[in-house]
Amino acid sequence: MVNFIIISYFPMRGRAEMMRFLLSDQGCRWTDEEISFEKWASGEVDFKQTAVFGQMPRMKDGDFTLYQSGAIMRYLARKHGLYGKNDKEAGLIDMTSIGLDDLREKYLRLIYLEYDTGKEAYIENLPSQLARFENILSQNNKGSGFLVGTKISFVDYVMLDILQIHLVLAPDCLKDCPLLTAYMDRIASRPKLRAYLESDAHKTRPINSNGNQ
Repeated sequence: MVNFIIISYFPMRGRAEMMRFLLSDQGCRWTDEEISFEKWASGEVDFKQTAVFGQMPRMKDGDFTLYQSGAIMRYLARKHGLYGKNDKEAGLIDMTSIGLDDLREKYLRLIYLEYDTGKEAYIENLPSQLARFENILSQNNKGSGFLVGTKISFVDYVMLDILQIHLVLAPDCLKDCPLLTAYMDRIASRPKLRAYLESDAHKTRPINSNGNQ
């Protein structure tokens, strides 16, 4: 079977791992094109000059090329029916996704700019950040299913990624979030996704580029 989807990104999980979660869970095959930091910085990458915002990840689906991780996730969500059953659900999915994007930006600022000086304060404040998502989850079927609606959506893959990276940073961060704890285990246990999570492709790929996690 031909792999039509190609994800071009640095050799780390970063902003591309949620795409891999989605693709694996949906039974899709894809190819990872790893671009070294040195090659990207030197300008040797043939598409660097045409990258719309000068950034990766890049996704190619046949002859269609797309940049920006949020846009890629939404494209894949529409393609695989992972964007809710109506406009209201889509709105809630977007709201939650944007909230997760905000948390990811705070995490990345810590990892790359404030790790030595801000880690303690970040971890101290983290439970209050995660409690917001615990509350969102609790309002949908009493927290027993997905973040929005009765079917998995792209924001569930984003949430799983965010939870996993934060549990590495702060192993006790979910101690006051029983719904999120059960939710994470439930999503990660989906057979195709679990197979990817247990693969070397996931386990050996670093979370971030500088070794902080």
